[in-house]
Amino acid sequence: MSERARSGIGLGTILACLGATLALGLAIKAPCASGDWSDGRQYRRLCYSDIVPLLGTEQLTGGRLPYLDPCAPSEANCDEYPVVSMYAMRLAAWISEGTAGFFAANALLLSIAAFVTALCLYLLVGARALYLALAPTLAIYAFMNWDLIAVALATAAVLAFARRRNVAAGVLLGLGAAAKAYPALLVLPLAAERVRQREPDGGIHLAWAAAGAWVAVNAPFALAAPASWWEFFRFNAARPADWDSLWFIACHRLTGRAFCEPTRLINAGSLALFLGSTALVWWAKRRREPGFSRLSLGLPILVLFLLSNKVYSPQYGLWLLPWFALALPSPWLFAAFSLADAAVFVTRFSWFAELEGLGGLPLGAFEAAVVVRAAVLLACVVAWVRRPQPGPLVEPSATAHPAPEPAPT
Repeated sequence: MSERARSGIGLGTILACLGATLALGLAIKAPCASGDWSDGRQYRRLCYSDIVPLLGTEQLTGGRLPYLDPCAPSEANCDEYPVVSMYAMRLAAWISEGTAGFFAANALLLSIAAFVTALCLYLLVGARALYLALAPTLAIYAFMNWDLIAVALATAAVLAFARRRNVAAGVLLGLGAAAKAYPALLVLPLAAERVRQREPDGGIHLAWAAAGAWVAVNAPFALAAPASWWEFFRFNAARPADWDSLWFIACHRLTGRAFCEPTRLINAGSLALFLGSTALVWWAKRRREPGFSRLSLGLPILVLFLLSNKVYSPQYGLWLLPWFALALPSPWLFAAFSLADAAVFVTRFSWFAELEGLGGLPLGAFEAAVVVRAAVLLACVVAWVRRPQPGPLVEPSATAHPAPEPAPT
């Protein structure tokens, strides 16, 4: 009997819960959807969304094509998002009118992405899809930015992988990486799992398909408008440590300044910390459980990337929600992460309100929330190392191709 049958929780229940969570998310953002922030409501009422200002800063109110048409001179960055995300914005601007309409169109697109993610998770792990459908992080951040598009593509890639469709999985990861960079990180655990299963060709096909899909989407813009296309990479390399990162806290505490200038040093340190910590965690898990599914490495890889990176934008917590269902279905750890993530949200924007003279919490409260969230995420990585793997993602059918005997990697 499948896990879905044993749980008694059907797809309808999952989707109903998801709909309620998204409705709550819309209610949270609704006070800010008109774009009238003259009273500081985006901070006072905790309804801030990147979608609202980016209609103007990305210069989408006319017919401008991202990358291909030049940006008008402006103090704000323009064309700073990857191709798929930029053209999702462009599509929303085409089918809407005004700031409120732009927000509504994007909310529709992002809701579709959330339902796709939930459906894929249900097909993979049944009732554990509730880790997404009932997530407070989803309610808070679903309509903050465009991350749900990449989340949907990455989760669909895992479903394709579980059904042994390696090329499709790679293509979906490549498209996801063309929306937000993080799905590219998942190529490693998926390819490594095929190697463990003595199917190295499958891993190679997946990796090439991911690279090919990313190139196919990006090459036309890179060739037609290289400077505009490169802006995303230039901007992210040059930006200082973001407020939500441990790097910012370290700089602030060591120097007393709220701006971290040694960007190149931080970039190098972030990469070294990420690679070193990932290798250490992989070694620890393999030593404890040699035959573990390398697919589940997706969870610690994403966590360690977020903790070591100089940018941990508020909505990045959405990346982790499917992986609680896939690799660490622990209600207690999930609840701890949800509370910590919500605390970062509240203290972050309350501090912004304080900076605007609207009354709010001090920077210290925000930094404390960031540290607590980091501690919770590290606890999740430790738990992933120590706990046995959860049940299989999908049950093999009677006609399925038999999986080869695993080999350690």
